[in-house]
Amino acid sequence: MRRHIQRDPLGATLDLVGDRWTLLIVRDLLRGRSRFNELRESTVGIASNVLTDRLRRLEGAGIVVRRSYSQAPPRDEYILTPKGHGLGVAVGALLLWGERHAAHDLSLIDAACGHRVALAYRCAACDRATPRSRLRIVEA
Repeated sequence: MRRHIQRDPLGATLDLVGDRWTLLIVRDLLRGRSRFNELRESTVGIASNVLTDRLRRLEGAGIVVRRSYSQAPPRDEYILTPKGHGLGVAVGALLLWGERHAAHDLSLIDAACGHRVALAYRCAACDRATPRSRLRIVEA
């Protein structure tokens, strides 16, 4: 008897964005950088061919759309879709974890007041805070 292997949501997400470069590109797109050269400069250490590959993957997954902003010479910019903006929660959670446990030079703040923010879970049905101690991962 052959057992069906299920992909959990985390595994499926990591298949799409689970390498170092992809999440850094998403981070920079969330910060308003949209042009290839801006992304290459802000994502320190990425090779141009790797950036091109990751942008194509993100486009294929519906996370970004490519839009032309110049015909001569041809130039494109990359814009997050609503699906791509949804990754902001994951990028923010990783950034918050890094603020506590890794060397860093960025912080996640509320732009209106300038204070750092915290990640909070809420029950979508009850609309109440859910402490981390009550979180469980279960089969859907």
